[in-house]
Amino acid sequence: MRILSRKSTIPYGLAATIFCLVAVIFGFIWATSAHAETKTAVANGERLVTLHDGDTDRGILTKASTLREAFRSAGISIDPNDMVEPGLDETLVASHYDVNVYRARPVTVVDGELKTKILSPYQTPEQIVKHAKITLQDEDKTVVSVNNDMVSQSAGLQVSIDRATPFTFVMYGKRIDAFTQGTTVEEMLELKKVKLAANDMLSLSKSTPITEGMTVELWREGKQTITQDEEVAFETEKTKDADRDPSYKEVKTPGVPGSRTVSYEIEMRNGVEISRKEIQSVVTKQPVKQVEVVGAKLPTPTNPTEAQALGHQMMLAYGFGEEEWPCLYNLWMRESGWRTTASNPSGAYGIPQALPGNKMGAGWQTDAAVQIQWGLGYIKSRYVSPCGAWSAFQSKGWY
Repeated sequence: MRILSRKSTIPYGLAATIFCLVAVIFGFIWATSAHAETKTAVANGERLVTLHDGDTDRGILTKASTLREAFRSAGISIDPNDMVEPGLDETLVASHYDVNVYRARPVTVVDGELKTKILSPYQTPEQIVKHAKITLQDEDKTVVSVNNDMVSQSAGLQVSIDRATPFTFVMYGKRIDAFTQGTTVEEMLELKKVKLAANDMLSLSKSTPITEGMTVELWREGKQTITQDEEVAFETEKTKDADRDPSYKEVKTPGVPGSRTVSYEIEMRNGVEISRKEIQSVVTKQPVKQVEVVGAKLPTPTNPTEAQALGHQMMLAYGFGEEEWPCLYNLWMRESGWRTTASNPSGAYGIPQALPGNKMGAGWQTDAAVQIQWGLGYIKSRYVSPCGAWSAFQSKGWY
């Protein structure tokens, strides 16, 4: 779009200023309208679903219990090959959701001479290759490029697999089916983080090229060694869902233990092992991280004692340290006794004594969480920390 033609007499800088001013005004009107519409919708039992579909963002209001129902009502088409997060059939419990739609597009996976064409919504090359039912070794590499070859292949993405070289590694008597991107024995040892001791021996020189199917042996002269397989524990990543009760737990991605081959140098005396030292370790299978969703919904206080417990929890979640708790406790004990309905002739109200009380937002009259959240924000912006606010209160009698 051109704002000015070449023959216009309006200075370019003035035109740009007018355009920006109009954009700001329309943006403010839209934001205010959207906010009011959202509050009204939530009050009517509807949910706001913000849809992120590629470069398009769209908001829809719905009373549906699943995204599949919401999309059907809104006339939004989802192909069976598309991917939606959260899932289409997951029960909706919150008042607002940000939903990502990943549209399936043509992808060609090039694995040597083999070309596999699929429609995939996945974003990472590893996910795409897995979707194509192609197995990757940990040492394999992938390269993503745009495929514009309309003659021999479909337009879209291309994922090329750079396969690691398979070989046999005999480490202190343990035979391992191994893979490497190294071109020589020395590079292979460096990539696998194998450090040789003075009395370690190799069956081949370090400069020997790595070729498919070859065997490389490593052993230690002198002391006795043993090699065994051991399990590698998986990590657990927990995502907190503030709309679920604390008892809620859902495993999104099950963890899978990995494995490693470990060599030990041992000392035996009269047939009894008296010492053991790890000398080498090679991870043969990487563990898969477990991803869990756990409930983190805060309790609803019914008295000042419960409000204090909630305040302590929310203060830590807000980013203040444990050392700030005595200050916050004393401050709001003096201000309101931690009562949600505490009022003052001046108009100050609630646990943090906001003036006026209604500026704390929806639920300001009885909701302890709303009052505490507002109070923490006020303290952060004006006094940096609860102890800063408590110090001001002690000197002035108010904060």
